[in-house]
Amino acid sequence: MSLPEPTRFTVNGTAHSVPAEPDTPLLYVLRNDLDLKGAKFGCGLGQCGACTVLLDGHAVNACDTPLWAVAGKQVTTVEGLAAGGTMSRLQQAFLDEQAVQCGYCISGMLMSATALLERTPDPTLDQIKEAMDRNLCRCGTQARILRAIQRAAGQGASA
Repeated sequence: MSLPEPTRFTVNGTAHSVPAEPDTPLLYVLRNDLDLKGAKFGCGLGQCGACTVLLDGHAVNACDTPLWAVAGKQVTTVEGLAAGGTMSRLQQAFLDEQAVQCGYCISGMLMSATALLERTPDPTLDQIKEAMDRNLCRCGTQARILRAIQRAAGQGASA
């Protein structure tokens, strides 16, 4: 049995060629082949958002994105948000607002919020809520998360 044809794509600015079955979930490749552990396995059904990454700038669930769908594309994980060891403005806002409790959902939250702020730099509270709707947090820090996103957008928090 031979290895499948490698899939070529870029993760956090680094080109990769991964010999895996085309229908392998991107999450498995990120965690097992590329040793990027930021995206978490939550539900495995694309419903909780713990595995959210950016695919060409759009938030997607890595657990239900097949490897073939990322061929030739740019993937950004939470590990790719910090530039030169400096947290992004959004990461700093999450820290400042103490928006992290257990931390399991936070990488997905950060990625969904990053996608929102890249396409809508000054979102309304309703736009923030809509963008974050597919990311679940069981610890109850949603109000802090909303405030952190508003802070990163340069807004006074009203959440």
